[in-house]
This record gives sequence, structure tokens and C-alpha cells, in this order.
Amino acid sequence: MGALRPQPPRMPAGHVAPAYWQKRGLAAWALWPLAQLYRALVAARRGLYRAGWLKAQHPGRPVIVVGNVIAGGAGKTPVVIALARHLQARGLRVGVIARGHGRSRRDCRAVLPDSPASAVGDEPALIARHFANGPAVPVFVARRRISAARALLAAHPDTDVLLCDDGLQHLALRRDLEICVFNDQGLGNGFLQPAGPLREPWPRSVDFVLHAGAAPGGSPAPAFGVQRSLAPCALRSDGAAVPLARLQGQPLHALAAVARPGEFFAMLQARGLTLAHTEALPDHYDLQRWERMTDPRLTLICTEKDAVKLWPLHPDALAVPLVLHIDPGFFAALDAWLPARRAMPEIAPGSDAAAIIAGTEPTLPENHRPMDPKLLQLLVCPVTKGPLRYDRAAQELISRSARLAYPVRDGIPVLLENEARPLTDEELEQ
Repeated sequence: MGALRPQPPRMPAGHVAPAYWQKRGLAAWALWPLAQLYRALVAARRGLYRAGWLKAQHPGRPVIVVGNVIAGGAGKTPVVIALARHLQARGLRVGVIARGHGRSRRDCRAVLPDSPASAVGDEPALIARHFANGPAVPVFVARRRISAARALLAAHPDTDVLLCDDGLQHLALRRDLEICVFNDQGLGNGFLQPAGPLREPWPRSVDFVLHAGAAPGGSPAPAFGVQRSLAPCALRSDGAAVPLARLQGQPLHALAAVARPGEFFAMLQARGLTLAHTEALPDHYDLQRWERMTDPRLTLICTEKDAVKLWPLHPDALAVPLVLHIDPGFFAALDAWLPARRAMPEIAPGSDAAAIIAGTEPTLPENHRPMDPKLLQLLVCPVTKGPLRYDRAAQELISRSARLAYPVRDGIPVLLENEARPLTDEELEQ
């Protein structure tokens, strides 16, 4: 089965995304046949999970996956940090799991604020640093996200919800909510890799879309805008803040080892900073091997993600955090989703109850409490990801695509396949 796992082509180190990924020119069309082969592999792997030949596992807590369908940086990690803070403000205990791309080890481990990025990955290290001063957010990394989730819950059994940084294509982890993030380049030319930037076909079923540019077409999921800007102050390795205004007029050496370094440089210049030298390195570059070749009198400035790798050897570097402004409507929609998931009972790790949305209260046949209609707008069938219709009289959610009727108990939908009843042909014809 492992041979069917699609491996998207990797960009060569030091190279940015090909220009032909943004338009359907000759180069893109020349690679189109390979993209169709990749499409077939993606579909075959997803089909194996749907048929049950490959099993997805759920850790027993609600799982929110933040990912993307395009290669390169889409800004997932800042979204994870913003989500964690929002959920904490709602009284939830949050944990974060990730693979830890670019790390030198393949084990499962906790990420501490002082963990070296080379051992845990730069994004998990950044997340851990963000919550170093509390409230605490445990972060675990593992090659298999389910292993990270189980280790985190074993160490922090009071965790209410898990955020997965990246992993939209990691089908081995069952999830309760999917958030797809797009940068301002959207879908590019709309082709799959290697002819275009897509990791999988779009549109695909997700619960929410966050986009920095125009909303990507084709998705029925609610879409919300995101604006990114630089924080007004850079940070020193000791946590001291340096206003960017104070750096105006000083010659700077700007370094970025991210997917879109030019965007970072442009944002610095838009703040009136003078970039005497810019240095773009591959995403997840091992900055422990980096040697400074420019005048040491130039102030070194970098992204916050790069700083976690740069500071151990270059503590004089300044890091500029990214500030995320998410449409408040997104958080309102998320808050409407939370109550039912928060009632989720504790489940043994590895069980198949990934789609539980109900608590454990018994059915009240003569005194039904109606389901909140706002919740219905956010729900899809867990089997087919298709739409659901609320039958208020029968207190059921009807999925015509799966031919199933899920019960609604005391106003809370129970989206468990083994709790659903099959629809008759007569009911389907109604």
C-alpha cells in the first residue's frame, strides 16, 4: 500500500516556486501528463481510506486540522497560533501536534520553548516559544500525527482540543474540522504538481477557507479574509522589543528562509526600512550551517520563524513577528461549532469514534430540544462530506449521498455511522 502514497515533487533547494505555476503556459502544459498521474495516485490513496483498506485513527479529542492544498507557504502556523489563543480565551485547554518538517530526528517528542529547531522543526519551535509565558499550550511532534496526539494526551490528559499544524493530506489522522489556508496567489494556474502548485485537486471538501487574496473559487465552504502585516516592533533573542521606526535609516541585512522571502523583504521596505542586503534561502533551511558573508556592522533582521534557528549562533539578530488579522466572522462560525464538540466524551485512543459530536445525555423522545440552525450550516456527512438536511419532526439529519439518517438527541447531532439508520428507497425519493 505504501507504493500508492503520492509524493509531490520537491522544489530544489534555494529555488522559489516556478513562474509557470502561476499561468498555463507551455511549460505547465508540458508537465500536465505527469500531473494527471499524480492526480490518479492521490485519488487511489483517498479511495483506499474510503474503502477501509487503509485505516484512519482518531485520538479521542476533537481535532482541528489547519492545512493547505498548494505547495509553499500559505501562513498556516500563524493561523494555528491565533486559533490556540482564541480557543484558550473560550476556556479550552489546547494542544498542538505537527510533523516537524525539516527536523533531523524522526522520533516522537515534546517541544519546549528552548527546544532546538533542528530537532523539532522550526514551526513547532515557534509555536512553543509563543506560549512560553503562558497559558501553556503543549506541542508534540512525530512523523505520524496520531503518535504525536497520543503522546500529548498521555502527558496532558486534560487537553480539550487538538490543533494539527499542516496535515490536510495526512489522511491517517481522522479529524473533526478542516481549515484550508490560501496565500494571495490563490490556486495559481490550477494544475496539480508538477505542472502547478496544487497538492491535491481543488475544490475539495473542507469546513472553512481562510484566504489572503481573492477567495478561491469552487468551494462551498464558508470563506473568510485574512490580512497579514508586520508587528510594530522587532524582537531580540532576550525578548526585548525594538520599534521598527527606530531602525529606519539604518542599513539592514534581511534574511529569510521561508517559502516566499520576497514578500517579507517587501513588507520591510513598506515600513520604510533600508535593506542594504537581502538573502533568500530555501524554506526550512538549516541555519546552523549558515555563515554571515556581509559586513557585520549591518543589522541582521529575519522572520520570527527563522529566528528560532538563527538565535543560538547569532543572538544579535532581530526577528519581526507577523501579525494576523482574521475576519471576525470566522471566529463567530468557529464558536458556533465549539459547543457540540466540547461535549465530546473521552474516547480510547485509536477508536473509530472520530465523528462523535454528542455528549452522553439520553434521548428524550417526548421533549425534543431543536438543533441550533447555525450549527447545521457547519455540518457535513462524515462519510461522504456531503450536505445534511435537518428533519425537525423526526429529529434526524438526512444524508442523501450516504443514504443515512443520523439522530439528533436533545438538540445535539450524533454523526456516528453506527448510530445512523439506512434510508429506504421511498425516503430517498421524497
